[in-house]
Amino acid sequence: MEDFLLNLNEPQREAVTTTDGPLMIIAGAGSGKTRVLTYRIAYLLKKGIDPFNIIALTFTNKAAREMRERIEKVAGTEARNLWMGTFHSIFAKILRIEADKLGYTSHFTIYDTEDSKSVIKAVLKELNLDDKVYKPSMILNRISNAKNNLITAAMYAQNEEVTAYDISSGKPQMSKIYAAYEMKCFKSGAMDFDDLLLKTYILFSKFPSALNKYQHKFKYILVDEYQDTNHCQFMIVKKLAAVYRNICVVGDDSQSIYSFRGATIKNILTFESEYPELKVIKLEQNYRSTQNIVNASDSIIKRNKDQISKKIWTQNNEGEKIKVLKAINDNEEGKFVAQTIFEMRMSKNLQNNNFAILYRTNAQSRSFEEALRKMNIPYKVYGGMSFYQRKEIKDFISYLRFISNQNDEEALKRIINYPMRGIGQTTIDRIIYLSGVYDIPLWQVVENANTFTELKSASSKVVDFAMMIKSFLVLKDKNNVYELSAYVAKVTGLLKILHEDKTIEGISRYENIVSLLNSIKEFAEDDTNEQEKTLENYLQDIALLTDTDKDETDFDKVSLMTIHSAKGLEFPVVFVGGIEENLFPSQMSLSNRKDLEEERRLFYVALTRAKEKVILSYATSRFKFGTLMPCEPSRFLDEIDKEFIENDKFYNIVNDRDDAYTSQSKNSSFSKFKNSILSKPENKPLPNPIENFIPENITDLTENMRIEHIRFGKGTVTKVEGLGENIKASVLFDDFGEKQLVIKFAKIRKI
Repeated sequence: MEDFLLNLNEPQREAVTTTDGPLMIIAGAGSGKTRVLTYRIAYLLKKGIDPFNIIALTFTNKAAREMRERIEKVAGTEARNLWMGTFHSIFAKILRIEADKLGYTSHFTIYDTEDSKSVIKAVLKELNLDDKVYKPSMILNRISNAKNNLITAAMYAQNEEVTAYDISSGKPQMSKIYAAYEMKCFKSGAMDFDDLLLKTYILFSKFPSALNKYQHKFKYILVDEYQDTNHCQFMIVKKLAAVYRNICVVGDDSQSIYSFRGATIKNILTFESEYPELKVIKLEQNYRSTQNIVNASDSIIKRNKDQISKKIWTQNNEGEKIKVLKAINDNEEGKFVAQTIFEMRMSKNLQNNNFAILYRTNAQSRSFEEALRKMNIPYKVYGGMSFYQRKEIKDFISYLRFISNQNDEEALKRIINYPMRGIGQTTIDRIIYLSGVYDIPLWQVVENANTFTELKSASSKVVDFAMMIKSFLVLKDKNNVYELSAYVAKVTGLLKILHEDKTIEGISRYENIVSLLNSIKEFAEDDTNEQEKTLENYLQDIALLTDTDKDETDFDKVSLMTIHSAKGLEFPVVFVGGIEENLFPSQMSLSNRKDLEEERRLFYVALTRAKEKVILSYATSRFKFGTLMPCEPSRFLDEIDKEFIENDKFYNIVNDRDDAYTSQSKNSSFSKFKNSILSKPENKPLPNPIENFIPENITDLTENMRIEHIRFGKGTVTKVEGLGENIKASVLFDDFGEKQLVIKFAKIRKI
């Protein structure tokens, strides 16, 4: 047992061996948190604790999988018996066992965001409400927030303050929508992501025997990333830990960045008030980053008031100072980042996957993507449409979902006429109507279609569809999940129609289905996972996947992602773009200190992703809603202690301060950077402006026209593009080479 403890520093060792009573581990960035969690569980197993009595809750399946693999190397195959996984996956497992208590079957469907929005749209249609007033995304967000705060539809309707707010905001039917949504999900035998938490809380609140069962089962409770828990998660964990009080929470208040998902930093800041006998251990040594990155990050986060006191330090080398780059616009920012990656990759023998480009919002990826493509640098954007959200995948998965749960109305509506089998929208609407009139599930109408005269001539086609589904139900009990899936793909004709589509998109869709079938086969043949290889378990696994759980085959690519998506990751070199006021910090966060402090924590997370090098960049102008708007550098740049920034001043990517919208041509724009970003910049002076220069408003600019610029002198227009106020021109100046001008900002006149 002592062997693996030798790999830990003193606070880490104390965190691993303190097994009884409440414990809070404050794990600073790069402090070896995963190792501590892994060894702590391994230590419990080595002490003889039954793995079935240990529950470890994480926020990603990937984290749980990696921890389980590490524990198994230390403690053996008993690690496979741990209850370890995400909150949603563990609670879904409990709910399937106890489903009958809540009026569900163990085969309930888990709705993703798209499914939930589809249900909401159906509710709006039934209630004859305007979806422009009651936007599905807004409604889903409101319902999600309610559930995360343990507010059911009935409680929502009874709360006078909430209903008064809805009335004043012009949405008086919110409580009806919530109630109808809740009922539709229940009738479909479905739960959304938030239900997996809320229903677990309800289970433990209304059924003391169930709570008592799991309180005595889980004698040791571990919660990772505790700063990201919401109120519902906090209450469930509190109930589970009430008997033995052997609860260990691990987190870092400085990395609490998910309030928009319902997470509350209060859970970690006030944890001691819930457990007066609490022991607190702080992991303050950073093993990831250089001294300069650690110190710069600390200089930022210490400005927050709501935090647990700690001092992060490292024995790593001092490293390079942070570089801050000023670009004239977001396109130039993207070009420079791509050029820098290319040069560093060559000069320092780095791989593409050594680089990450982080940004505050997904929309910022465009300029970086365009620049990387032009330089043939492979990259991967995280946070875009996931594999399981692609239409062809959703279509096929819907067949599997319906085979598992015939009450799943969303799945039925998706597959009943795909591939096309002559069951049009009119017939589908009649089926929905009949379901409502007779208060029976859609499937009951479908499988008895020939008894409903309202379906007219289409009834035979509906009956054929029902017979096909029934054949799948028979096979479900006789074949494994892969054999069933392959049969469904063939018999439905879905694989055939995709194979016959020889367009690029069609080939891609066909390959995606083949890839899905391969993944199902891997699931069916995986002997390292103790869970049963049932259709229901497969569907649950893919329903609860997160972005970081997918696409692990894209190895040597530059990573592009929002800072939120980057949490928990690390890279040798990190670029953070768009460090501008109203972008980062977000304009929506400037009205109160609480939101601003979360933005600062987000900036802290961005900096601490880097091992060796951080490059921050901002633009002096950026297109917003089709208009080029001026930008100013973020306050966060001023908050970094200047001793940690290179040259204690910002490096101008383009030196023309007066004509801020001028840029050099593609062939010459990076000539001054051939020694790469790591070299000292040359501050070449600009020519003085021409005295008494009077610019003209030129609206008839044409190629070959001779013009004069206030600084660059005389030149010839070589290209004109754009319309109206956004006209741009390429100009070959006699003494300064070719440059591009945005005419409405350029100070020029005709010769």
